[in-house]
Amino acid sequence: VQLQASGGGLAQAGGSLRLSCAASGLTARAYHMAWFRQAPGKEREFVAAIRHTGQTYYSDSVKGRFTCSRDNAKNTVYLQMNSLKPEDTAVYYCAADRGIILTTLRDARAYDYWGQGTQVTVSS
Repeated sequence: VQLQASGGGLAQAGGSLRLSCAASGLTARAYHMAWFRQAPGKEREFVAAIRHTGQTYYSDSVKGRFTCSRDNAKNTVYLQMNSLKPEDTAVYYCAADRGIILTTLRDARAYDYWGQGTQVTVSS
């Protein structure tokens, strides 16, 4: 199983970026896919998730600004990030697991598969 995250970069506050997570060795639509982020000196935190049903979940800090989606034909999950803020600066990771339940959806320890991370930097 491989998860290849891409799309990070430098953006100004108020700008947008779209992250991609291309999956191989698993079928994305059969898995729960999630995005986490980790800023320097901080713990990895939940950002967004899309369950195999297509239902999406977001952290309070990104709700209304970020959108998680999935392209089954490309076996890829996306994170569209709008209205970016400097506090969104972090390394973003995609993750996948088949056995996620609602109570563990936001827990990084519940996910078995991880991508390598992509850096997002938002300047003020």
